[in-house]
Amino acid sequence: MTLTSEEKEIILNSIRDIPDFPKPGIIFKDISTLLSNPAAFNTLMDHLTNRYLGYELDYIAGIDARGFIFGAILADRLGIGFVPVRKKGKLPYTTVAEKYSLEYGFDEVEIHIDAFVAKDNPDGKGAKVLLIDDLIATGGTAKAAANLIDRVGAHCVEACFVMELGFLKGREGISAPVYSVLQID
Repeated sequence: MTLTSEEKEIILNSIRDIPDFPKPGIIFKDISTLLSNPAAFNTLMDHLTNRYLGYELDYIAGIDARGFIFGAILADRLGIGFVPVRKKGKLPYTTVAEKYSLEYGFDEVEIHIDAFVAKDNPDGKGAKVLLIDDLIATGGTAKAAANLIDRVGAHCVEACFVMELGFLKGREGISAPVYSVLQID
């Protein structure tokens, strides 16, 4: 399922640009205006729901923190579980972590070691998981999150983003197919 050009415009026009945030030269894509616009938000969520209905997913994994919003709502609409991919030190149980590069240094994301339990396989091996976040830029966090899903024995069937900054080539190296609702080049 693809969005019409009118639907893309509804979503794109609801996202606010904030120049020089968090530092000079960066144009931050603020999704808070998308979240507060019921027409745009429902257009997006209806599209994602229709796209993933036939995937027979077991879980949606959302990346901390904005991926939690889209992921939890989509999981509810699809009648499946939601799993948070958190920044290091935020989960209370035994976790698996994955480092990724930042402009200056490294960061880590993690999930619970038993996050995915397949419907027909209680140890979670082979659970079909959709990874979701609001934006993919350089792709470090998304690559780490997709790797985590696979490391615990589940299968990341696709990585989905509301928006992709294509000129940064963040999708390269992600271990799953990538789908972006909006592409900015």
